[in-house]
Amino acid sequence: MSRISEDQVKHVAHLARLTFSEEEAQMFTSQLDAIISFAEQLNELDTDNVLPTSHVLNMKNVLREDVPKKGLPVDEVLKNAPDHKDGQVRVPTIIE
Repeated sequence: MSRISEDQVKHVAHLARLTFSEEEAQMFTSQLDAIISFAEQLNELDTDNVLPTSHVLNMKNVLREDVPKKGLPVDEVLKNAPDHKDGQVRVPTIIE
């Protein structure tokens, strides 16, 4: 028994603004049916004692420690700015 009909595949294709030939619609119907069948096998597993997880690997924060350090001197930074005033980089106005 098919878990998805060809009409359902055509409907979803229409919603996604996709155009399929009849052969493609039949092919996708059988492929999606196989995918649904495989996913239904997961319902047979006993997952009562399995904790929910958001990641398959047991990873914690893998970023480096955030250590503050002194930045570049303002004069050195402003040397590379094409326009600056009062220690600030000036940029063209984009909002009126």
